[in-house]
Amino acid sequence: MKLLEGKNALITGASKGIGRKIAEKFAEAGANVAFTYLSSVEKGEALVGELSVYGTKVKGYRSDASKFDEAEQLINAVVADFGGIDIVVNNAGITKDGLLMRMTEQNWDDVIDVNLKSVFNVTKAASKIMMKARKGVFINMSSVVGVQGNAGQANYAASKAGIIGFSKSVAKELGSRNIRTNVIAPGFIRTEMTEVLDPKVVAGWEANIPLKRAGETEDVANACIFLASDMASYINGQVLSVCGGML
Repeated sequence: MKLLEGKNALITGASKGIGRKIAEKFAEAGANVAFTYLSSVEKGEALVGELSVYGTKVKGYRSDASKFDEAEQLINAVVADFGGIDIVVNNAGITKDGLLMRMTEQNWDDVIDVNLKSVFNVTKAASKIMMKARKGVFINMSSVVGVQGNAGQANYAASKAGIIGFSKSVAKELGSRNIRTNVIAPGFIRTEMTEVLDPKVVAGWEANIPLKRAGETEDVANACIFLASDMASYINGQVLSVCGGML
């Protein structure tokens, strides 16, 4: 039996990068996959086609999780289409980097809304469904930057640190209903964003990682499968760093 067979999973921000790989690995592991995208309808439709080979139900939703009403509408739509929600991966996120002295209020608000408020919005809406079912799993995507900070990323670090505090609190609130909430904190992971970086910069970062290499999106997705599965049934309120020893 596949690890996630028969489970209904929702993954936010799955049109590219880590989210896309999580959607792929979940479908491969037997889960029915609902996912959100925002900017590219083409990428969303392409992902549905790619995941159809695994024989599970797949549907994409164009939705902005940073908006409370849209998050509620999303959860209602997923429940109507899939019959319920067993797993939520809050992965949607953006960066708008800059030193504090140059950071605008808008850059702060945008990152906090997309990265942190979206987690509140989706978790609040989905928890109602899970509480009735008395089971469920939340996996919230933070970052090593949320643990140790990073110059030029005060907004991003604050949003990712907030996810950790939020998740630990929710884990204590919902644990009695058999709902587990955990966090993954990726380190330097190869995605479309890193492909445009100067190779010398990448090499410098990799040199400071004990494993001497960047991570792959599959490394993060595999950690998600573990936390979503019954293999992690006694793991709650924890932060799993997928960083090659960077922390």
